[in-house]
Amino acid sequence: MTSTETLSTGIQAPAAAGQAKPISVCLLISSLEFGGAERQVVEMVRSFDRRKVKPIICSLSSEVPLARFLPGNREDLSIVEKRGKYDFTTVFRVARLLRRERIDVVHAFLFDAEIVARLAAPMAGVPVVIGSERNTDYTRPRLHTIALKSTQGMFDVIVANSTSGKNFNMRTLGLADSRIEVVHNGVDVERFRPDRDSGLAFRERLGIGPNTPLIGMVGSYKRQKGQDCFLRMAAQVRQEIPGAHFLLVGEPVRDDLEETARFQNEVQQLAASLRLSDCCRFLGNQQDMKAVYNACDVTALLSRREGTPNVVLESMACGVPVIATDVADNKLIIVNGKTGFVVPREDSVAAAACATQILSNPAFKKELGEKARRHACEEFSLRVAAAKLENIYTRCLQNKRGHGVEN
Repeated sequence: MTSTETLSTGIQAPAAAGQAKPISVCLLISSLEFGGAERQVVEMVRSFDRRKVKPIICSLSSEVPLARFLPGNREDLSIVEKRGKYDFTTVFRVARLLRRERIDVVHAFLFDAEIVARLAAPMAGVPVVIGSERNTDYTRPRLHTIALKSTQGMFDVIVANSTSGKNFNMRTLGLADSRIEVVHNGVDVERFRPDRDSGLAFRERLGIGPNTPLIGMVGSYKRQKGQDCFLRMAAQVRQEIPGAHFLLVGEPVRDDLEETARFQNEVQQLAASLRLSDCCRFLGNQQDMKAVYNACDVTALLSRREGTPNVVLESMACGVPVIATDVADNKLIIVNGKTGFVVPREDSVAAAACATQILSNPAFKKELGEKARRHACEEFSLRVAAAKLENIYTRCLQNKRGHGVEN
């Protein structure tokens, strides 16, 4: 999910005369629907230094709701629609786009785009192909594994958004350490910032008082996100803090609607069985996510697996401490006990103890939030992530050409 508030373009000035020509990059992705990878692609386009990188996005689907956040009235967006699951013509049509745009680097996100990029780039004479890993420790379909392994000679590096994702690829695909780079997700620290007024207004719309202890969770309804564990935590928090309330923000995933809707129903039934119906609010995707975070005293993401969760970074940037499970790189993102807490996976008791500690000590909550904001700004801003990608593009292109990146 994402906000529909107006965003700044983040575009830097074009290169001055005499400077090296910017690298032409195509960010190829399966769609621009609401999702973590899709949001990061849009944010990177907004954050690249245009003196170094000239980006375009190519979506393999016409479903592009996030396109509204692109700068320049969608000038950076092309759509090459994949017409069916096995539509091989997509490869040729993407190759034509890459050739027409004189692309130097194609950076693919999500499986469909990954395979298309590896096949289309040689046809178009694109020198550098970069893949992505946005998750970790999942069960990859056998056909996906075959396709990825059989095309391993057709890309330069994979960019994983966590060290856990890097290790997963090395373990399951046999990739060398040198072929996988780690770039953690970036967060827009200008858009996601402390804003007490927006949080109070959001509470008022929900009929939740300004002093009511409130814990939020943001995540689509996938079992890996752990909404069930969040509710078990909530039940234990209520034993210590009877007036506490809880928000669950998110919706089932369109690509797996039947299974994720079933899980959502299970979660709502669990809330009823735990006698939480009077203090739990089940909200769908929200437009103003900054207001959601600012409405909360603390957020929790008790995932069973993750890459780099955007919602953790967004909450921290808003100055709201996070309780997260010890999966993927959460221990690198959250300084345990100083900007939030990291607890063992499936341990709702430990999560409840941390939440109770935060809610019971306003001064401690304030200190955690301030440090969380500072940490997000210094280590995980969009510009930091974009600069790391710019360096990878430059280095890969120089290695391929054996010289500088100027044409």
